Amino acid sequence: MSEHDHGSDGHQRHSHDHDEEHSHDHISGLGHFLSDLFGTHSHDAKDSLDQALEASRDGIRAVALSVLILLLTAGIQAVVVVASGSVALLGDTLHNAADALTALPLWLAFRLGRRAPTSRFTYGYGKAEDLAGVAVIVLIAGSAGFAGYEAINRLIHPERITHLGFVMAAAVVGAVGNEVVAQYRIRVGRRIGSAALEADGIHARTDGVTSLLVLVGAVAVAVGVRWADPVVGVLITAAILVVGYQAVRSVGQRLLDAVDPAIVERISETVGAVDGVVAVTEVRARWAGHRLLAQVRLSVDGASSVTAAHEIAEMAHHELLHHISNLSDAIIHVDPSGVGFDPHAATAHHHDVVGDVEK
Repeated sequence: MSEHDHGSDGHQRHSHDHDEEHSHDHISGLGHFLSDLFGTHSHDAKDSLDQALEASRDGIRAVALSVLILLLTAGIQAVVVVASGSVALLGDTLHNAADALTALPLWLAFRLGRRAPTSRFTYGYGKAEDLAGVAVIVLIAGSAGFAGYEAINRLIHPERITHLGFVMAAAVVGAVGNEVVAQYRIRVGRRIGSAALEADGIHARTDGVTSLLVLVGAVAVAVGVRWADPVVGVLITAAILVVGYQAVRSVGQRLLDAVDPAIVERISETVGAVDGVVAVTEVRARWAGHRLLAQVRLSVDGASSVTAAHEIAEMAHHELLHHISNLSDAIIHVDPSGVGFDPHAATAHHHDVVGDVEK
């Protein structure tokens, strides 16, 4: 029985080379943030690690550009909130501001994820991206709580809304700005396999819908329905809670190492099609941020030499990296087939002994 752990050492050495190659990326502060936004973007990836680093750069750029749009949108809305006193627009502004703030943990996570693996963090820092998703959820919950409080308070203590024309214009600005950001984040998040970035994009899309609710509320107030503004504020709070639930489900599945079964099936089919593979007996996969890691157990002809088995495993590894999106690395375990004995007998015996001891 032989086991081939392909890519670990080579990828670590390559990642160290990349780290030196991009040492200028470690400038801190605002200058670094802007360099990530406007820096050059190479599409000439040569292997899986280069593609993962490229994905990190795409994620950083998506976060940086979207936060600038959202900060501009929230700033315009905040000015109108002060002038008009609209609690519905206040809730929308808070939601947009919270969405902009989620850029900070995501940006830090993408930057951390580009670091090379170490002797302690042997898989790298990709999981930081999933932890950033938790920060996104906390910010969503906070904005929902504050917006809900203000809306209910305004229902109990009504106030006159002014400058309705500006409120309507600010609502349109919020809807357009958020939809632009939502499409960008969701598209990039799905392409690079980032659940946190995709969840943040869904969050932005909900912000756009809440902006349209502000518009409806302003129109209702203009025709004499004064209670419409705080009621819209309550509806916005409900919308924030819905998107919070969606984000919890998406990020929670990633934290529990959930993988789309279609990906597992695709890995099995890709390996099974390699010449010399008799059967694919086990496939496991997990996400580390936007990087996919796989472990495959396959069997080859038991009469094959070690060299021949190694070549088959190498080819399987090669095919996986070229046909499975976002795959960063794969461990290929090779078993002999058709040799008249169970290659797992030793490990099965070990589990039996452990089970007897536990009983």
